Amino acid sequence: MDWFASRLIKWHEAHGRKNLPWQRDITPYRVWLSEIMLQQTQVATVIPYFERFLDRFPDVEKLSTSDLNSVLGLWSGLGYYARARNIHKTAKIVVAEFGSEFPNSLELLMQLPGIGRSTAGAILSISMNIPAPILDGNVKRVLTRFHTIKGYPEKSGIKKRLWGIAESHTPDKKFQKYTQAIMDLGATLCSRNTPSCETCPINSKCGAFKEGIIKNYPGKKPKKFKPTRSTRFFIVHDNNGRILIEQRKGEGVWRGLWGSIQRSTETTSKEILSELEINPDDILSLEIGKIFRHTFSHYHLDIEPIFVTLKQQHLSIENKSMIWIALQNLIDKQELGISKADKVVFETLIKTTEQ
Repeated sequence: MDWFASRLIKWHEAHGRKNLPWQRDITPYRVWLSEIMLQQTQVATVIPYFERFLDRFPDVEKLSTSDLNSVLGLWSGLGYYARARNIHKTAKIVVAEFGSEFPNSLELLMQLPGIGRSTAGAILSISMNIPAPILDGNVKRVLTRFHTIKGYPEKSGIKKRLWGIAESHTPDKKFQKYTQAIMDLGATLCSRNTPSCETCPINSKCGAFKEGIIKNYPGKKPKKFKPTRSTRFFIVHDNNGRILIEQRKGEGVWRGLWGSIQRSTETTSKEILSELEINPDDILSLEIGKIFRHTFSHYHLDIEPIFVTLKQQHLSIENKSMIWIALQNLIDKQELGISKADKVVFETLIKTTEQ
């Protein structure tokens, strides 16, 4: 075992986190679920989602037989919804093709939807006692700083080099503790913005610390221009707390989620009423809300909400992708998946109606 791994394990034994929900009752299912949720998401945000998810789906069999709407509902607000769709697909594959047991092969794990090399390595090393390197965001930060590796870590050449370094540091013994330790160090002491270098167990050999350039690492992602798109949300609701929502189609980020009636900015209120076969006399009020911006990884979306209040629930909707639902239930019960942008307008509506 090299100095690097030895120091991290010793530090983790004394100071590491050992009571996170996924660190208790360790199973491949729990490790897999936590690793997927933690992708591009902070630990504090993930914890309540992880616990609610396990309450509903305690094992891979329960998840495999679930409805995708239920999965997306519990995922609402966590973002990156492709992750939720992938865990639903993976659960079905694990049950149908592997007898409800996650495969103990790196290659087979990486063939499952949404599981990359780092997630597969975490599953193997943490829950199956099989040594395998990992390279999540926290580990990349630790390694680029320690070895002063310049450039954006996601560039193919740099990433290949990092995998080689990660593999060289992964010990043959106590590798489970090492995996936990390096992830923990990156998440706590070696954080992105406020690293605690003075108390770091490997600072004596950390290149970036010794040179006083810790914040230069890891290299930043090259900036790309984000285009701006526009859309309209028609929030059609009655005066009794019920709202009309539709399931998003197509191949977009929100595919499969439920939300406001989303149309192009050229779509008028009159056209929506005609589409829904709502008589203008049935409208109690129509208000245009303030445009707000929702930002995705590749573009900005400017959303103009239009609130349409009906005198009573309109019952003639025959479109199967649209349903009426109690607004408070939609927010509180998380039975259907909704986007953060839709949650914003729904919560605005609730506040308005409570006044």
